[in-house]
Amino acid sequence: MPRTEIDVDPCDHITGDAIGKPGQRVFYIQAFQAEKTYCVIIEKTQLQSLAVGVEQFLAEVMKQNPNLEDASADYVEEQMRIHPPVDPLFRVGEIGLGYDSARDRVVLFMRELLTEDQDPESGGVIRFWVTRTQIRKMARWGAEVSQRGRPICPQCGQPMEPEGHFCPKKNGHKH
Repeated sequence: MPRTEIDVDPCDHITGDAIGKPGQRVFYIQAFQAEKTYCVIIEKTQLQSLAVGVEQFLAEVMKQNPNLEDASADYVEEQMRIHPPVDPLFRVGEIGLGYDSARDRVVLFMRELLTEDQDPESGGVIRFWVTRTQIRKMARWGAEVSQRGRPICPQCGQPMEPEGHFCPKKNGHKH
């Protein structure tokens, strides 16, 4: 099967959000271009890492381009929610960021997660070309969404279930 490559350029809107109850949520990146919607599945940790990475990346862009205006992170929650239908293209395995200074655009690059027996040349790739403000809003919203899940055990750092938590640091006792 040949590789699928999609460039969403320009991207009208992008968000990272989750659907489902804490502990059973599925996380997505969803973007819009004109009347078309693009969606991929990501892991919660990928969304958290992306949020941190975007802030670090934008700080570096500003350092290298000091004449740029700062990108806003203010978002409207209703606009940042996932919009059905949710029909993901693939599950993300690799994420990257780039910057085109001539266009003042950030590219969010995502490559499909493949199993060991799949040909590495067969996976999907999608590139979202966004403004610095769009990516910063998505990152801030994504960080907020990922923190809304189950509480984290202060001892082991793992999510705690409402009915109790098997904590290896407390010798497995439920609390």
